[in-house]
Amino acid sequence: MAPKSDSAEAIVLNFVNEQNRPLNSQSVADSLQKYNLKKTAIQKALDTLADGGKISFKEYGKQKIYLARQDQFDIPNSEELNCMKDENSKLQQQLQDQKKAINAVEGEIKALQSNLTLEQIHEKEAKLRNEVKELEDKLVKLRGGVTLVSPEERHAVEKMYSELISQWRKRKRMFKDLWDSITENSPKDLKEFKEELGIEYDEDVGVSLQSFSDLLQRGKKRARG
Repeated sequence: MAPKSDSAEAIVLNFVNEQNRPLNSQSVADSLQKYNLKKTAIQKALDTLADGGKISFKEYGKQKIYLARQDQFDIPNSEELNCMKDENSKLQQQLQDQKKAINAVEGEIKALQSNLTLEQIHEKEAKLRNEVKELEDKLVKLRGGVTLVSPEERHAVEKMYSELISQWRKRKRMFKDLWDSITENSPKDLKEFKEELGIEYDEDVGVSLQSFSDLLQRGKKRARG
C-alpha cells in the first residue's frame, strides 16, 4: 500500500527517488526542513520505507545509508545513451547561443543607458553655449586692446620670476664648484660616479636655465615695445 501523498513517508520517498543518490537521515532532514518534519519522524519514515522494500539501505557501522531502488528506473541501452548524449550536446550548444544572445542584448542595454537623455543633451548644450559666449567676450576684449593684466601685476610676476632664475643660477654655480672640488683628483669615471650618486643635471631631464632666462628677456622686450 502506497503512503498518502502528504505523509512523512510519501515526502521522504519522493525525495529519495528524486535525488537517486546515497543519503543519510541527517542530509534528508536538512533538505526537508520546509516541511517542518523532525529528524525522528524522518528517521522513522526511512526505516519504514526500507523495511517495506520501497527504498534500499546499507549499514556502515552505526551509520545507515539509504538509496532509491534502482529496479524502478528504466536503464537506457547503448543506443539510447548515445541519443541522449547527442541531445545533451545540442542543448548545451543552444544554451551557449542563448547566453551569447543575452550578453549581446545586455550590451545594447548598457550602451543605451550610457547615452544622454534629451534633457541632459539640452543641459549640456546650454552649458557649452555659455562657455562659447564667455570665450567670445574674452576674444573681443583682447582684440580691442583691453589690458587683462595690470602693469603692477606684471611687474610683480616678472620680479618673482627673475628672483627664481637668479636662485637657480646661483645654486647651479654652487653645485659646480662643489662637484669640481670633490672630483678633481677622483680616479672614478665622472659619468659613472654621477649615476652612482643619483645626480641629474638640468640637461638630463630636458631643462635649460638659458631657455628660461631668454623667456624673461623676451617678456621685458615686449613690455617695452
